[in-house]
Amino acid sequence: MRSVFALLAVVSLFASGCGLFDDGNAVRVYTGRHYDLEQAFEQFTAETGIDVEFLSGDDAELRERIAAEGEDTTADIYMTVDAGNLWKAAEDGLLARLNSPTLNEAVPAGLRDSEGRWYGLAMRARTVMYNPQRVQESAFDAEDTYAQLAEPEWRGRLCMRNSTSPYTQSLVAGLIAAHGERRATEIVRGWVDNDVAIFENDIQILENIDAGRCDVGLTNHYYLARLLVDQPDLSVTPFWASQDGRGVHVNISGAGVLADADNPAKAQRLIEWLATTGQRSFVEGNHEFPTNPKVTPEPVIAGFGEFDYEPINAEAYGQLNARAVTLMNEVGYR
Repeated sequence: MRSVFALLAVVSLFASGCGLFDDGNAVRVYTGRHYDLEQAFEQFTAETGIDVEFLSGDDAELRERIAAEGEDTTADIYMTVDAGNLWKAAEDGLLARLNSPTLNEAVPAGLRDSEGRWYGLAMRARTVMYNPQRVQESAFDAEDTYAQLAEPEWRGRLCMRNSTSPYTQSLVAGLIAAHGERRATEIVRGWVDNDVAIFENDIQILENIDAGRCDVGLTNHYYLARLLVDQPDLSVTPFWASQDGRGVHVNISGAGVLADADNPAKAQRLIEWLATTGQRSFVEGNHEFPTNPKVTPEPVIAGFGEFDYEPINAEAYGQLNARAVTLMNEVGYR
């Protein structure tokens, strides 16, 4: 019954959005990504003559809709903002295996599926943000910065995102994969014991760091970039976590061609374009890092400096998501 209600919720979103698909020759995208798609898709159409139609919704609900539609799905591409959802779609047999030298060259191995079922197109880093008036950069442990925040020295100084956020869930799932469940539990319990202040969104975290109500937090990098455009004197600085260890925790916006797509060749061409010629159009409006290493980041985030990242563990983000949620509930992380 839950799947039916989820499907109805998605249909409701579509009815109030861009409507039903009406061009059988267009590439059709089901997307959980809501950033600057029109500009990128319009540019693709202008360059190739291929129209793009898209419907927006929640990542998981869109995946359920595709499964429910089966061979009758009207979509050619599934696009999400979380590698765990791409992994689940691939495991459920919803995505085709692509043989694309273009994509294999454009997207590093650590940001794509080893079997060619999905590819990362934009990257976000979830890292430490701090107030430089209250914290020195030398205070951070470059070996495992996420675990360090569980130490008593940070008591009463932390701001973090709530447990219902997919960003938090993927981070904790990554901790379980890297450390094992026992150690990951110790880390998250340490955050709780440090009286972590929990917020509903990353902007609130950054504003509280700037105001001095907390000294350090964890957010996606692009939220800081958005604020800096209008508030260049904001007292918040990023610290690239765990540079002497596993690297910064990252996630992706990515896409795959559906196994039951009506226009698979055009769909593959769109994903290839987004990973190459269209990278800037796809990532810059939201200050995300390009996955294609040949494309330079836009100036605001380029100013944050270079960093090493932990390769995407999509299986962990997807398979360990439920365990991550349970872990947070057990230690009182809200």
